[in-house]
Amino acid sequence: MKKGIIGKKVGMTQIFDPKGNMVPVTVIEAGPCVVVQKKTVENDGYEAVQFGFGDVSPKHVNKPMKGHFAKADVAPKKTLREFRFDDCAALNVGDIIKADTFAAGEHVDVVGTSKGKGYAGAVKRWNFGRLRESHGTGPVARHAGSLGACSSPSRVFKGTKAAGHLGCERVTVQNLEIVKVDAENNLIAVRGAIPGPRKGIVVLFDSVKA
Repeated sequence: MKKGIIGKKVGMTQIFDPKGNMVPVTVIEAGPCVVVQKKTVENDGYEAVQFGFGDVSPKHVNKPMKGHFAKADVAPKKTLREFRFDDCAALNVGDIIKADTFAAGEHVDVVGTSKGKGYAGAVKRWNFGRLRESHGTGPVARHAGSLGACSSPSRVFKGTKAAGHLGCERVTVQNLEIVKVDAENNLIAVRGAIPGPRKGIVVLFDSVKA
């Protein structure tokens, strides 16, 4: 990984390329991020840098985190994320990372938290087919059906697809093209959709499938 940044999903819109083609894009408020901590092999066993994004009132920060920010001499930040770059030596605590770290035409992977949909049935959650809705089936058209035999193994195997909590999980969308970068307003427009609701926190970094 060569570079990355924390951002906030603003929403979707469309822009036009030089040929006049309409391009659906997601607008991300990327940065500014500040380097809060620098981890080294001597102290931590690996090299990484910790970015902070989004201001937060000091009264909403607990004492351990207040000490963490005071040690770095930076204002309290709402979101912290760690990046393992190939070259962490180029960054120091207090450095500011802005949207212009990326350029139009580059490809990135975007990590976000998908929208939570609560407790969902097997049809919605796993795309199960429905049962027949003719005579004799009963009022169970959207049920999952049998989960296993009663005599052997007398239990439901782990990992069996069934009803349960849907969404609200970490999702990575790979190889999205950056269409436009507005460094003045800290905005990045990427082609296509990314996971999560508006104002959701996302992380951008170099695409692993260049």
